[in-house]
Amino acid sequence: MARIVECVPNFSEGRDRNVIRQITDAIASVEGIALKDVDAGADMNRVVVTFFGPPEAVAEAAFRGVAKAAEVIDMRAHHGSHPRMGATDVCPFVPVEGVAMADCVALAETVGERVGRELGIPVYLYEKAARTPERRNLAAIRRGEYEGLAAKLADPRWRPDFGPAEFNARAGATVVGAREFLIAYNVNLNSRSKDHATDIAFELREKGRSARRGATGPFYYLGHLVRHEPGRYLCGSCEFEAADAGALFAHTKAAHGYDARALYALNDIAPDHLEDQPVKKPGLFPHCKAIGWDVPQFDRAQISVNLTDFHVTPPHVVLEKARELAAARGLVVTGSEVVGLIPFRALYEAGLFYLRRQGRSAGVPVEDVLHTAVQSMGLRDVAPFDLREKVIGLPEPGSDDLVAKRADAFVHEVSRESPAPGGGSVSAYAGALGAALASMVANLTAGKPGHEPAWEAMFRVAEQAQAAKDALLLAVDEDTRAFNAYMEALRMPKGTPAEKAARKAAMQAGLQKAVAVPLQTAERSLEALALCKAAAETGNRNSASDAGVGAHLARAAVMGACLNVRINLPGIADPAFVAETAARCDELERRSEALLAETHAAVLARIAQPTKP
Repeated sequence: MARIVECVPNFSEGRDRNVIRQITDAIASVEGIALKDVDAGADMNRVVVTFFGPPEAVAEAAFRGVAKAAEVIDMRAHHGSHPRMGATDVCPFVPVEGVAMADCVALAETVGERVGRELGIPVYLYEKAARTPERRNLAAIRRGEYEGLAAKLADPRWRPDFGPAEFNARAGATVVGAREFLIAYNVNLNSRSKDHATDIAFELREKGRSARRGATGPFYYLGHLVRHEPGRYLCGSCEFEAADAGALFAHTKAAHGYDARALYALNDIAPDHLEDQPVKKPGLFPHCKAIGWDVPQFDRAQISVNLTDFHVTPPHVVLEKARELAAARGLVVTGSEVVGLIPFRALYEAGLFYLRRQGRSAGVPVEDVLHTAVQSMGLRDVAPFDLREKVIGLPEPGSDDLVAKRADAFVHEVSRESPAPGGGSVSAYAGALGAALASMVANLTAGKPGHEPAWEAMFRVAEQAQAAKDALLLAVDEDTRAFNAYMEALRMPKGTPAEKAARKAAMQAGLQKAVAVPLQTAERSLEALALCKAAAETGNRNSASDAGVGAHLARAAVMGACLNVRINLPGIADPAFVAETAARCDELERRSEALLAETHAAVLARIAQPTKP
């Protein structure tokens, strides 16, 4: 498995393309690095660079980027709307594949130490790499920004983790860390007012806002700020007043379900010393940071959101709440923007959400689901959005994969004298076509007038058929790879007893893999056959024949895959494995025969039904 780390350094330059290019050229000069995205904002005067690669290459590229930024950016002349404290403001390492968080923490420490030692830049570690709880939060480290950095460095509590505790006027300071995938996400408003965006941002973000009373509509910030007083501690979520802080904390937990002590700590207010401090009310979403700003470049204000755990708080959920809050204020969300990259799963889940909300089938190809998300979230409102450029982990076949070939090219490849691709790959492809036809019939039924009783069942069939189709498409190449692995084992040297033993073990492992892949193909194809039966029985009558064709293809796939299992069983030395696998093939063949007969009968019965006038 490849070991891949993402690095997303933010540099304090968003206007001078020559400066930006020098930094990105330094990063891309490291072998093995893929420079994925360069997102510059002129008003923020900041560029977010995203690149991937093996851990060692990423560490080197990150250092070269920091070094070049310190050379070409002078913080003494820097001005922009985004908080910052250095030429390289922040440099996080993110585990992507085959890499643990601990590995990224080690990278942060290695790069941070080198930046401090070789470049003389103060370095702070944050998030998962932080050495003290106080330094986990980036905002806490960056408080005071570049202008307050000299004073911060003079404070023993803010001695940097690496590098000198001295003010580097040109380069400032750098924050290096390790974190989970962060989605930088902006929601666009039909307003130029930063206050409008901020008013909604404070409702969304985890740390919430200061409570106000009086005329708080349509914009909450119009109310008057309220503070705690000795003997009078106010709840930010209702009109409750407590005589002491303990009673207040008990009330918020019991009545509103949140920990007010933690909320005040999150807002840098000592929970045990609330007197004269503003009353706080929580925001709506955990793992959500948000501020408002105006962006003249786009002629509108944006709610700038950072989602630090999209599994808990996904972007489409935040967007829908922002739309609701905007409408209550007489505003309109015109769209949204992903800064940098977004994980495939986050965008895919958004697409499923909008399809279901529209009463449409979610059992459609992955690309269709993603396009629904892009359209529904307005991701092209202020900037281009190319799925292949913006989505990390997009499930696409490699350029050399069989399934990436044209249909005629695949058939021609099968027809050649090479033994692979052969019957296993063809069986998987037949099964995928069978599943695709089941999905087609289901999608011609679900959500369509006149078929209301079958909608829910057909929604499920379509989604399950898509999953089976995608798995069987992957099996087209998996089967060929499994066969090639066995052939490589056959070619291993056999001159010594040790070589013979190693070759025999590799051959046995290869044969078991060559059996496992078609066996899974047969099981998936049986699932596709069952879905064709369901589509034939309750799907759109006019497409019953399509369900029948799908069933015959899926049955052929089951039988073909089982033949590919059986031809490899005699070479396997484990009798129990051979007997168990053969019995499984017997069962799959029997069940597929019965399902095909039932499906064929159902199709003929549907065809024989009189046509409605």
